[in-house]
Amino acid sequence: MASAPAVSVSGLGKTYRLGAAGERPSTAAQAAVQWLRSTGIAKYTLFDALKDVSFDIPQGEAVGIVGRNGAGKSTLLKLLTRVTAPTQGRIELHGRVGSLLEVGTGFHPELTGKENIYLNGSILGMSRREIKKRYDEIVEFSGIERFLATPVKRYSSGMQVRLAFSVAAHLDTEILAIDEVLAVGDAEFQRRSIAKMREAAAGGRTVLYVSHQLQTVQSLCSSAMLLDRGTLTYSGTVEGTLAAYRDSFESFALAQRDADQRPGTGALRLSSVSMEDEFLKSGEDINVRFSAPSAEHLVGSYFVSAHINNDQGVIVAQCDSRLLGAWFDPNSPHEGQLTVKDLWLKPGQYTVDLFVCQAGILDAWEGAWRFEILPDLPYPEFTESSGTEKGLVFVNFDYQVD
Repeated sequence: MASAPAVSVSGLGKTYRLGAAGERPSTAAQAAVQWLRSTGIAKYTLFDALKDVSFDIPQGEAVGIVGRNGAGKSTLLKLLTRVTAPTQGRIELHGRVGSLLEVGTGFHPELTGKENIYLNGSILGMSRREIKKRYDEIVEFSGIERFLATPVKRYSSGMQVRLAFSVAAHLDTEILAIDEVLAVGDAEFQRRSIAKMREAAAGGRTVLYVSHQLQTVQSLCSSAMLLDRGTLTYSGTVEGTLAAYRDSFESFALAQRDADQRPGTGALRLSSVSMEDEFLKSGEDINVRFSAPSAEHLVGSYFVSAHINNDQGVIVAQCDSRLLGAWFDPNSPHEGQLTVKDLWLKPGQYTVDLFVCQAGILDAWEGAWRFEILPDLPYPEFTESSGTEKGLVFVNFDYQVD
């Protein structure tokens, strides 16, 4: 008889209420005044973060959950780990869940690292004896033994991630849920963490892994699912999911042209993004033009940050105007151009995301433009594919021999 799935989800939905007018009241009197001024009618809009999601995950499966920003990936993981409750639907979990969702989640800032290890284990339903049995492994993997007597509030975000992942990965839970918070850690720790998750899946634990890094999903997961604007659009093999992710760009980019559908406060929205040519050779200048209207109500200058992503969802380059001292006055409309020089991209499809920011994000236009790098090598000699297959970009290098 087949064993029950580790995770079973049917008709799952999560709806948030957004947009209460004005500042949130801090006292009962302020709340009463605000209620009276609004004529007693609550003013809000409903936002469906997840809509009618259903799937089963077998025990011992490593499943990647992919999708663009706002697709509902983190919301799904929070529902599965009981951080928040669903609006509708049913979740069945067969086994205890260890999770790492956000930096600092599950930690008490005033307690030391050692005390938080035992606290986390207790929350996961472990006895003190079980935690003690794993304690040395947790400490060794985290690499922060020197700081275990220090309150967690004094830890850097990277140290918190190291300790939190070590606790989640080493305690005896049947299900391990990891959000893309691992990106905070250094490259070496990320490699060890992925190896540990692969080991956990091989040992029969079920792993749920949310990530933008599609290459990591390929190397870790045995299956994957794609979320798009709160709905589950594909579930199956990793390669099939990644193909569906790439194919979904056209509909995603079309939806993003509607400024009201894009993330951000909306205090200022870009009106256009374009490139002169959709086909470039590696090493050619990449020129991205953008226009922004005036926004006299906006206080203070804003900056623009652009991401260039490959078709695996990896950010190959970030171009932030603050690094050049370039700020934009909201009192005037702007026609701007980003010029990227000497970026030797490999042949393939690339996308451009543009973000308008102050302290927070005013506009996040993902998939604002797509272009293709032609299969022309920027080197003087031709060689077999093994000479260029590694790495994200081509490199301008030279060898000298005495």
